[in-house]
Amino acid sequence: MSDAKTAMNLRFPDPAQRAAIAAAAKHEGVSMQEYILSAAYDRAVAVERQFLAGFQKSKARSGAAFAAEPSSVDPSAEQRAAEQEAQRELGQHQERGHAA
Repeated sequence: MSDAKTAMNLRFPDPAQRAAIAAAAKHEGVSMQEYILSAAYDRAVAVERQFLAGFQKSKARSGAAFAAEPSSVDPSAEQRAAEQEAQRELGQHQERGHAA
């Protein structure tokens, strides 16, 4: 393929922006295309790192919640017994209601 077909189409509505990018690319010793692609890649990597850092913080918070003592997360034995008793009473009350 020729360079014309593989080259990136670099159109800038602002001539000052094009000049600034061209100067930065020249300073780095690379083509404008390479400079722009490198900058885009660097930005994407930075966004990815920021996302992963946020994900790790979220994961740590979630892990801390699951690592809490069972007594602080699960209902106590007394609470479970009270709930079971309430369910039995409700069941007996419903049975009497059907018998009437």
